[in-house]
Amino acid sequence: MIIGIPKEIKNNENRVALPPSGVFDLTNRGHKVLVEKDAGKGSAISDDEYIEAGATIIEKAEDVWAAEMVMKVKEPLQEEYKYFRKGLLLFTYLHLAANKPLTEALIENGVNAIAYENVQPADNTLPLLAPMSEIAGRMAAQIGANYLERINGGKGILLSGVPGVRRGNVVVIGGGVVGLNAAKIAVGLGANVTILDVSVARLKELDIIFGNSVQTMMSNSFNIQGCLKTADLVIGAVLIPGHKAPTLVTKEMVTVMPDHSVVVDVAIDQGGIFETEDRVTTHDDPTYVKEGVVHYAVANMPGAVPQTATYALSNSTMAYANILANNPLEKVLADNLAIRRGVNTFNGKLTLEAVAKDLAMDYTPINDLLTPVNS
Repeated sequence: MIIGIPKEIKNNENRVALPPSGVFDLTNRGHKVLVEKDAGKGSAISDDEYIEAGATIIEKAEDVWAAEMVMKVKEPLQEEYKYFRKGLLLFTYLHLAANKPLTEALIENGVNAIAYENVQPADNTLPLLAPMSEIAGRMAAQIGANYLERINGGKGILLSGVPGVRRGNVVVIGGGVVGLNAAKIAVGLGANVTILDVSVARLKELDIIFGNSVQTMMSNSFNIQGCLKTADLVIGAVLIPGHKAPTLVTKEMVTVMPDHSVVVDVAIDQGGIFETEDRVTTHDDPTYVKEGVVHYAVANMPGAVPQTATYALSNSTMAYANILANNPLEKVLADNLAIRRGVNTFNGKLTLEAVAKDLAMDYTPINDLLTPVNS
């Protein structure tokens, strides 16, 4: 198979879909890997390293997109829609529930799109989302601490406090992978940390993990509003696989937060959980102020730590990339539950029910589109 690795064009997206180790693995299995010139530069990977691993360096993005399978990190931007074509296999993060134009473009052009965030084995884990969730969660606490500095618009709070002065209050909404990792860093910084989640079982797990280092609470509107009244930093860490993020924090709730407190919403790539989030921001211009609160709403947070993120992502994606490269797509989808669950569009049809519901679009189950195998 010919596999294309284009250079990411999203603002300050310095990750790349595969490092040289991934290229080496694929080329050793007989595949041809096309890497766009300087695709790895932001991750401190040179073209020479790719060449040594067996890649062919390509000058033009359109020639990379001409590959049979294109692997990316972030969802294609509008400038890249022109490369879509029938039968193209696209393997990347998509987050379609918050992006109807991209969904429509994939369908209209017959792209077979598999989303990292929806690949899900029988145990219902999300193996290709987890590494970026870990990174984004850990970044959320340190980013929040940075924007709490007065020179960055915050309250001027040091999360650890000092003897005789209170610690900062960090509220984490969502106790999954993002929330767990955000809490780890916030606790490490010395903050008072509260984690809210809708699952009592998960709260029990978090209590075992953190002991008396965090306060756990049931996530509901009453408790969220109560926590926000004294919050210095609020981290949005909610994920409903495939769906748009639910609005859990209303404008009225944000108005009760202290002035110059900070919100970091990791769920912004799925629409965000704060009603006051009216736009997605970029690394170039990451924050805005609403209701006196600093909002950080960058959708590709791990792009700021690309050396870590590129290798962490590849460690998880390579096993699935090899399956896709080494077998006919329909056979893979028939045999592999995890990858089949990751299909968002196939042969001109939207196949993910969650996305269809959020975007008010029709969908066709992927099983209905696969050619039956005669026994």
